[in-house]
Amino acid sequence: MAFARSQRGLSILGWLVVLAVVAFFASAFFKMVPHYIDFMAMEKAISSVETDKVADVRSVPDFYSHVSKAMQVNGIRDLNLEEALAVKLENNEFRAHLKYEKREPLIRNIDLVARFDKEFRVRLP
Repeated sequence: MAFARSQRGLSILGWLVVLAVVAFFASAFFKMVPHYIDFMAMEKAISSVETDKVADVRSVPDFYSHVSKAMQVNGIRDLNLEEALAVKLENNEFRAHLKYEKREPLIRNIDLVARFDKEFRVRLP
């Protein structure tokens, strides 16, 4: 009975394994979170075209300019707007398609990949 009582808890090796697993997932989490924050900022910038009366966005180049300014404000520098965003003007509304992917190296030749693909229908202000 005394022997079983003295064997409680994790050994040092067990704690190292748990710490390694937690560190792995924390590393992956902290590498990918900024990309999701940037995507949410892009969604907000595209949606704000409809509500921002001061910008007076009436054409596709105005739309790109508005989103580009929002990218500068939010510090999004590693995204090529012309490749990631396709905008068309149809029936008094903009149809924007935001599609891109981001890769972060994890271990040697293993990458974490996040794909973002969303369509927007934004009415003219």
